[in-house]
Amino acid sequence: MTRRQAIEAGTAAAAVMAASGALAQGPAPVAKGQPLPEGVTLPASPPRAPRPDTVGIAIIGLGDYALKQIMPRIAQSGRTHIAALVSGNPDKLRQVGEAYGIPPAARYSYATFAEIAANPSVEAVYIILPTGLHAEWAERAFAAGKHVLCEKPMALSPAECTRMIAASERANRKLMIAYRCHFEPFNRAAMDLTASGTLGDLRLIRTEHSYRLGPTTPASNWRVNRALTGGGPLEDYGIYGLQAALYLTGEMPERLSASAFRPADDPRFAEVFAHVAVQAHFPSGAVAQIVTSYDSAGINMVEARGTKAALMMQPATGYGGNTLVVDEGRTSRTLEPGDPEVQFAAMLDHFAAAIRDAAPIITPGEMGLRDMRLIEAIYAAAQSRRMVALNPDGTMRG
Repeated sequence: MTRRQAIEAGTAAAAVMAASGALAQGPAPVAKGQPLPEGVTLPASPPRAPRPDTVGIAIIGLGDYALKQIMPRIAQSGRTHIAALVSGNPDKLRQVGEAYGIPPAARYSYATFAEIAANPSVEAVYIILPTGLHAEWAERAFAAGKHVLCEKPMALSPAECTRMIAASERANRKLMIAYRCHFEPFNRAAMDLTASGTLGDLRLIRTEHSYRLGPTTPASNWRVNRALTGGGPLEDYGIYGLQAALYLTGEMPERLSASAFRPADDPRFAEVFAHVAVQAHFPSGAVAQIVTSYDSAGINMVEARGTKAALMMQPATGYGGNTLVVDEGRTSRTLEPGDPEVQFAAMLDHFAAAIRDAAPIITPGEMGLRDMRLIEAIYAAAQSRRMVALNPDGTMRG
């Protein structure tokens, strides 16, 4: 980073801290092993042996999302397989390893992770850890010579994203962010509708991604722990709405305003926001209203309105069950572009194509950096209660 970039990163980070109202952060978070999550169903027998030409991936972090969503669907991928596991809980590591047929030599603890460099069966890693650990473990993976697929959001700050991109370039390895909706049929169809002009000129995008957290604390739930998650629902759930506004307009906002709310004396929100709302203005004249909450009745919705027609998706960005309706005034039609579940395998196959075929990545580290710049601008706008002007790369003007 240049001196100017370092100063800008520090200023932006300070704005986020002021906006969140959180106490100063302590030591950097450390990856720790957790028990097997409740409700996990492990395979009754190991998956069939992988084809020798598929990309071997190490799963870093055996939490709820990895065990319930990603690992069961890797068998649907034609170009990847699970080659290793990384966890800080030895009992869980053994149990999951046996269920998926991963030999003991390919089961790593966080302490022994560096040994993965000597395992030629592992070409890449998929980081499925809390956000506050992404930068550190991406750098470790690149140091071990592995390609990296990293869960969203990419990191806690643009400075961390920049570190990850630099590590990727030094290692000459691929870096991809797991923005699964870019590979989901309903969202792909929505992108095609707006890009083709079917809706006319876009005027309004509305997104809402909300649910209500049960009783919890920062000590028991990483999603409300500032050092592990950042500001809260915006990075976790609201990023789907932010992404939708960007990929449906095909533009970057030129200015935005925002508000953020934390209820007093609620242990769930001792360190993070409960609710964030954003209004983003695009060069074409389109406006996006983006809302996300950890403290309201559940909704997963994206709506786009143009001069000719509108599209509505609810659910919009789920693992399954998504819907897409095009309203053309006097008529409406319901589209069924495919099975939403293919998004996981399609994302993994895209990653493999980047590794094997040098195919361009459509969700690269630069996209993750862009989004973190926008998120910091959102928090700065909420803190200042003023409109923030943006450069085309998402950085704040002035």
